[in-house]
Amino acid sequence: MAMRTRTVVLVACVSALAGALVTSAAYRSTRSAPAAASDREQMVHEMGKNVMPFALEKTRHIFEMTERGGIQDVVVKDAADTAQIRLIRQHLMHEAGMFGEGNFSDPMSLHGAQMPGVEQLSAAAGRVRVRYDTLPDGARITFSADDPALVTAVHRWFGAQLSDHGADATYR
Repeated sequence: MAMRTRTVVLVACVSALAGALVTSAAYRSTRSAPAAASDREQMVHEMGKNVMPFALEKTRHIFEMTERGGIQDVVVKDAADTAQIRLIRQHLMHEAGMFGEGNFSDPMSLHGAQMPGVEQLSAAAGRVRVRYDTLPDGARITFSADDPALVTAVHRWFGAQLSDHGADATYR
C-alpha cells in the first residue's frame, strides 16, 4: 500500500510540474509586447532591484514543488558573501510574514498581478502554512496546504517564477 501511495504522489507531483511549466509558458506569452524570453528575464532581473535588496546576479532562487506545496530557497553563489546572506534572510523573513497573511504584493509588483496561482494564494490567507528558515548560505520559505487546489496554486506560482527568473533560478 505504501508503494502505491508513493506512486500516486509522484504522478501527482509530475503532473503538477508539467501543468506549472505549461501555465508559465502561457503566462510568459501574455506578458508585455513581443518580448523574447531573454528580454522578459532581463526585465525581471532589472526590476528585481526594486523588490529584493540582494543582488540577483550573486544569488540563486531554487524552487522545489512538493506534494503539500513547495520550498523556495534563496542562496548566495559565494558562501563568503555574508552581506548578501544577511539581505536574503531579512527579505525572506519579511516576505514569509506577508505571504502568511495572503499578501503577495511584492512578487506581483515584479511579475505582474496576473501571475498564475497568486489570486488563489492571496485569497487563502491562513489556509496556506508559510514557514521561514535560515540556511547556512541564505534562507528558505516553505509553503504547505491540505487543499489540493492550493497546492496546485503554489506549483503554478513557482512555475511562473522559474520562467521569469530564467538563469537566476533553478528547480530542485
